[in-house]
Order: sequence, then structure tokens, then C-alpha cells
Amino acid sequence: MAGRLLLVCRLLMRDLLRNRTETVLLLVAITAATATLTLGLTLNELVTRPYERTRAATAGPDLVVETGFPGPGALDALAPLTTLPGVTDHSGPYPLAFLALTARDTTVRVIVEGRDGTPAAVNRPAVTDGTWVRPDGVVVERTFADALGMHLGDTVRVGGHPLHVIGFAVTAARPVYPQVHWHLPSSNLVEKGGLVWVDGRDIATLAGDQPLSYTLNLRLTDPEAGSRAVDPSGSNPRFRGWSFRSARDIANSSGRQNGQAETALVVGSWLLTGLAVVGVAGIVAGRVIARRRRVGLLKAVGAGPAMIAAVHLAEYLVIALAAAGAGLATGWLAAPLLFRPSAGFVGSAGLDPPLRVVLTATAFALAIAVAATLGPVIRAAATSTTHALADAPTPPRRRRWAVGLSRRLPTALLIGVRVNARRPHRARLVTVNTLITTAALAAVLTILAQDDDPLNLGYSELPDPRNERTLHAMVIVAGVACFLALLNTIVSTWTAVLDTRHPLAVARALGATPAQAGVGLAVAQLLPAVPGVAAGIPFGIGLYLFFDGEQYPPAAWTLTAAFGVLLAVALVTAVPAAAAARRPVADTLRSAAT
Repeated sequence: MAGRLLLVCRLLMRDLLRNRTETVLLLVAITAATATLTLGLTLNELVTRPYERTRAATAGPDLVVETGFPGPGALDALAPLTTLPGVTDHSGPYPLAFLALTARDTTVRVIVEGRDGTPAAVNRPAVTDGTWVRPDGVVVERTFADALGMHLGDTVRVGGHPLHVIGFAVTAARPVYPQVHWHLPSSNLVEKGGLVWVDGRDIATLAGDQPLSYTLNLRLTDPEAGSRAVDPSGSNPRFRGWSFRSARDIANSSGRQNGQAETALVVGSWLLTGLAVVGVAGIVAGRVIARRRRVGLLKAVGAGPAMIAAVHLAEYLVIALAAAGAGLATGWLAAPLLFRPSAGFVGSAGLDPPLRVVLTATAFALAIAVAATLGPVIRAAATSTTHALADAPTPPRRRRWAVGLSRRLPTALLIGVRVNARRPHRARLVTVNTLITTAALAAVLTILAQDDDPLNLGYSELPDPRNERTLHAMVIVAGVACFLALLNTIVSTWTAVLDTRHPLAVARALGATPAQAGVGLAVAQLLPAVPGVAAGIPFGIGLYLFFDGEQYPPAAWTLTAAFGVLLAVALVTAVPAAAAARRPVADTLRSAAT
């Protein structure tokens, strides 16, 4: 057993060092798919972890309470809650005004909270830029400031009164923009808006005739108790119309801002899995073709099918593990730079991904490697010793309909049809490759065709950050898909060149010109791409409409994408096909004879 393991390890190291280009292509293909899946899994962590750090840094409350009515009576109603059993600490009640803010000719809803300079025991917002509240100044929640493009020193109007922007801050007491629960003073119907803080002595002037509402922050013995700490029955008429927000509710509300982008990345990662499997299968097929003789030598010295399979699989599993690490690191570190979902929080998700993300990414990469290599490896292990030592290609299956059809075609098309007829499995890989790539592009075109659904902020409309992040995620998936498809097309052409060098030499010996042979090899890649493109357009559109949207992209867009994919396939395959066709016929036939 030890001797066999040593042999497997030696052959593994030798193959990795001798076939560096193929190893890199395998590594890139699996890494790209794993990184995209990691991006999707990471988005939720990018909110959850920073929110918990923000709670710790800002002494975030376990429960935030607002009465269902404004005015001085709200203060009297909130006061008894601070002495309830289970309440260990509190801050407030703080005055609230639901007003309008104007910045650079854009007017939006805004919750104005009055505070003072004394650090609170519970809920003390962390200033990330500038200073804390002072008279005639306003501190803006950071995500809201980013959306409006605010800078320190800007002058804004709150309730019609000019104030200077003196700072940006984050808090764990409310969800991030735009889900801050803006509402009219006597209503529980929440609207989208932003959050700002002002000096408590200014808020009455800013509110004018509007009665002030109040908010109370509570620290609980049992943070999971939530509103049950205040109203155990959940039906006390005294609290009818009141607002209770637990820390979990606030975190979940903030996390839902990334839900669509997370779905797009996870679904996209499965599409990229198909591309990765296609690419790995193509590379494995080429390597198996180039190693027929070694398989025969191993069998000749006594290696059985299990040993042959172990020798091949070990290499791909090692590459998959390396790709899992690279993809995990890439996705985890790139997510904050690409999406910035934690702009409203303190800190980041950190350098250590959680165990579930690590295990999922590793299993995902290994599954890609096994799914793509198991078939070719089993076929190689089952090859007879004599056939493998002869290094002879597998005889093609002749189909009468293909022979009859190709007989009437021009020479270049005849060569292309018969190349695909020899290896239908490779042609199917080309079809899947173009189908997935076209589907990703069609999905991006579909989201671009949807009517813009901006945020209604009462007085103005602004772009919805959820839509922007979803589009960003889909563009990332489409970009990675195009990159993998390019690699797969190169690999597929390279495999076809290896497998058809003898048939093409025979065709040229019988009268075909190098140009006809080269075009025929390119046609062999282009023909199976046509049904892939034709099926990929409706598949991509339907996939997007299944999750969201209702409008189809214009026909001109989809036709342009379809012809663009086919043109890219033709250009990528033309150069290696032409180079292979120009190899001297005598050299190729001489190598076949020996």
C-alpha cells in the first residue's frame, strides 16, 4: 500500500510540473467558479459580522421602542419601561422629527433625532468622519450621505432651516438607508428615507408646528426576548400602534438590502459550475489523449483499473483543493471592495471566513473536479493494454446520416461535420459552453431592459441600491462566464487539434487544401455553438424573469449578443485551426506510422 501511494505521489508531482499550462487552466477554471459562489455566500456575512461589531462599538440597544403617538404624552408613556424587570440599562427618550432634507436640489424624507454631546450608555453612534452634534450642525448616517453624495462642510436644509454637515456616523439602533422606518408622527405606515442627528436644542425649531415623537433604547437581560420583555402577552392594548425593533430585526432589515445580489451570485455560481465542468472536462480529455501510452505502461507493469483511476484523479483533486483555497480567498476579500454592503457599519467581515463558507467552497471545487474527470478517467482505466500501448485513437462511430449529409457539402463543411461526428461528446461540450455564456449575457440584457424602479423618498426619487448591487453581481457573473468560455473554447480547439491531426492529414493527402482543413476545424467548433446560442438566449431571459422583472429585452440586443458570441467563437478557433492545418502532411503521417 505504501509503495502504491508513493508511486501516485511521484506521478502527481511529475504531471503538475511537466504540464504547467494545463494545470494553470484547470486552476483558473475551478477558482473562478468557486470565487463567485464565495461572493454570494459572503454578502450575508458582510452585513452580519459588521453589524455585530457596530453593536459592540456603539453600545447598540437590544430593543428600540417608539410610541404610537407624538407629543408630551409619549414621554410619560415611555418612562415606566425603563424600570421593567429584564431591563438593565437604557438611553433616552430622544426626540424625533419626521421632516424633509434638501441637499443639492434633492429633497428626501429624513428622520431627525435630537441628541446631546454626552456619551449615552446605550446607543451612542460612532462618528466615522468629522465631529458629533453641535448647534447649527447636522451629522448624517454614512450610507445616506453616500447616496446623496454629501461631503463635510456642505450646507443642507432640514425642515427649511440651513445646517452645516459636520460629521458622518453609523448606528446599530436603526436599519441602514433607505430602510430607516420613516413615518408620519401619528402613523405606523413606514416609508423609505434617511437618518440624521442634530443638537437636541435645535430639533424643536426644525420641527416647527410638528409635534415631536420619541424613541427609547433598552438593554435587556435576555437580548432575544425582544418586545416580549415589554409586552409578554403581545396583545396589551396599551401598546397598540407602538413600534418595537429588536437588534435581530434591525440586522435582518439591513441584510435584505443584499438579497437580490446574493441570489444572482449564487445562481450565477451554478451557471459557472457548468462552464468550469466543461473546461475541466475538455482539458482532461486532451490530457487523456496525450497519455494513452502511459496508461498502457502502467497496466503492463501490473497496475489495475483502480490504480490507473487513482493516479489520474489524485492530480485533479489536488488542483481542486488549491483552486478552492484561491477561490475562497478571492471571493472573501473581493466582496467588500465590489459591493460595500457594510458602509453603514463599523469595521468589515474580517479575514477569517466562517467554517460553513470554507466547507461549502471546498466541497464545491472538489465536486467540479470529480464531475468533470470521472468519466474520462474511467474510460482511460478501462482501455485495453494493447490499445493503450499502441497509442491509437479510438475508432469513431460512423453514422450513415452524417456520412450521407456531409457527402454533399463543400469540403470545409464536410470536414467540420465529420470531425464532430467522430467526437460528439466534445461537440456537446461546445454547445453547453455557448449556452451558459449566452444565458448569462441574456440575463444582463434583461435586467437592463427593466423599467428603472427608483426609491420614492417622498419628494425625490433616487436609484435603488438593491438594483445597482444586483446589476453589479450579474455583470460580474457574465464577465467571469465570458472569461471561462474563452478558456474553454481555446481548450476545446486544442483538444480537437490533437485528436484530428491524423484525419486532417489524410484529408489533405486526398486533396484538401490547408485553408479548407483549417476552416473545417473552425467550423467543427462553430456548428455546435449555434444551437447553444439559440437555446441560451431564451434560457437566460427566462431565468431572470423567474426571479424578478417582467419585460423582455429588445430583439436587436439579443441578436447582437448572439452574433457576438458566434463571432468570438469563430475568431478564437481560427488561429489555432489554421496553424494546425499548415503542419506538413508527411510529418503527421510519419508520426502516425511510428
